[in-house]
Amino acid sequence: MTQLAFVFGALAGLIFALGAVLLVKRLRPAAPGWVKNYDEAHLAAFEQWPTTAFVLDPASERILAANPAAVRNTGYSLQELRALPFGKLFAGEGMEGQELMRRVREANSRAPLELRQCCSDGTQRSVEASCYPLTLGAQSVLAVAVHDVTVRRKVETHLLEKHQELDRLAHHDQLTGLPNRLYLQVHLPEAIEEAKRKNSVLAVLFLDLDRFKHVNDSRGHETGDKLLKTVAQRVRATMRAEDVVVRMGGDEFVVIMKGVGSTEQVNEAAGRINNALCAPMVVDGRTLVTTVSIGVALYPRDGADMGELLRHSDTAMYQAKDRGRNNFQLFSPGMDKRLKERIAIESSLRTALQSRQLDVHYQPIVDIETHRVVALEALLRWKHPNHGYVRPERFVSIAEEAGLIVPIGDFVLQRAIEDTVRWRQAGATIVPVAINVSAVQLQRSNIAETISRLTKQHGLDPSMLQVELTESAVFERREGRAREASQDAVGRLRELGVHIAIDDFGTGYSSLSYLKRWRVDTLKIDRSFVRDLVTDMSDLAIVSAIIAMARHLNIKVVAEGIEGWPQLEKLRQLGCCYAQGYLFARPAPAADCVRLLSGSPVDLTQRIPALDMLESTGSGEQPQAIRA
Repeated sequence: MTQLAFVFGALAGLIFALGAVLLVKRLRPAAPGWVKNYDEAHLAAFEQWPTTAFVLDPASERILAANPAAVRNTGYSLQELRALPFGKLFAGEGMEGQELMRRVREANSRAPLELRQCCSDGTQRSVEASCYPLTLGAQSVLAVAVHDVTVRRKVETHLLEKHQELDRLAHHDQLTGLPNRLYLQVHLPEAIEEAKRKNSVLAVLFLDLDRFKHVNDSRGHETGDKLLKTVAQRVRATMRAEDVVVRMGGDEFVVIMKGVGSTEQVNEAAGRINNALCAPMVVDGRTLVTTVSIGVALYPRDGADMGELLRHSDTAMYQAKDRGRNNFQLFSPGMDKRLKERIAIESSLRTALQSRQLDVHYQPIVDIETHRVVALEALLRWKHPNHGYVRPERFVSIAEEAGLIVPIGDFVLQRAIEDTVRWRQAGATIVPVAINVSAVQLQRSNIAETISRLTKQHGLDPSMLQVELTESAVFERREGRAREASQDAVGRLRELGVHIAIDDFGTGYSSLSYLKRWRVDTLKIDRSFVRDLVTDMSDLAIVSAIIAMARHLNIKVVAEGIEGWPQLEKLRQLGCCYAQGYLFARPAPAADCVRLLSGSPVDLTQRIPALDMLESTGSGEQPQAIRA
């Protein structure tokens, strides 16, 4: 697109420049050395050119000729324009006199110069100028094309303000005003990198209020919320200005301390927090006393990245609770129970791949207006022979770290394609199937080649597949080479006809630039924003902004986690087209999805027994820890 604009601008400049020469010739017929016999068509093109065009004498800074559009856009007559120095008509930030002329000479259609145009009525317009040097006989002149970008600048400013507001809403807790876990996902890796460069120590303190549930149950959630606000204020007042205090959610907080001089400094800070929160708090005229358990992990001693530091500080926090609450504990290698569990899960997962314990279930994506199924999302399920269904969040990250995510991803992809073909053979109306792909899988496997091979093998069009990528997994700041590899992989998928969706939109460090750079087809609004959409004005504002932005970018929007009619109706009012959630159907095995692919609307007044299978088997429950 940029190259096309450059070529168009160059041709346009050539046309109006030739016309400008002829016009100047007519205006100054006696000038020596002027070229004869110019095509009258060039003059017509110059005079009818829709945007402002000048011929400028760089030596005197005088305008030699101007087209009718210049007269209309500036409000000056042709005689007045020819009498005005160029610097009186145009101004630039920090540019005067010769500096302005130097910058004008350097401007071209590929890199236009941003200026302010001063009109006869005193108003100013934002413009971009491109320059084309010409030699007429012995005289050097400049042909200058000027484009009014005032409206574009206003729109860009408005969009930037909306983006900043959306970013603030998404990255700060609305109750306490503290940064939230989304902010932490960006700030903590940066703080770790800074500590690594400076060879300094960084401390992560994980705070969990003791028996906060009792306050909520006995005094009500409104009192609980006020207590949380007071806790947040006290913790913030206890720490240094450079320390970061984050509300993770519920009654959990995280404190990041940079430039730690000694372990004693961290102990003193944790002790101050304990003492501050022990003091009675008056909420709604009642005195409440709460305490906090704190776990501490230090970089680089206790972890090299955000995941390790948070896990180890969380483990130390539970150790503090085990030791009577209202204290703090530093992580130690002896707190390795969870590490052992991770090893056990990895071992069991390898066995699961070989013994057919993995399966793929599907959940429909429904058109909000027609209630017809427009797509299915493929969801990985692991049924352990002894512990039942294992929740994906317990093993997916382990699979990535252990290098198992690629074979698991290939299994899901092949099963989804095979199931789609079987549905088609059964006479069902097939719809696209969405497959979740992790960043590791995207970078370590040639997923485009795998999709191309499998779809040809089974006679399926690749456009019947949609790849879902999470913001936090793919678009967070990474090494440049890994980021480019991911972008290349997405480009190859698009060439096949595979659609690209962003899953859990809004939960990562949203940079709206990737929506353009990666050519996204669909945004899936995370369930955390949809859950309280009807009662939480902040969630409503975020969802409304996402839907409006996507509409202008011609991107489809799917709302996740729809569990009630009020949510569905509010989304319909906001203009969201598609929804997914338990209100329509729970994830179900492939054999039970045929009835959803009849092309008829989903009957929301009746539950389909087959789709409740997971609930009845207890798959939604947290399984017991897997032991080696």
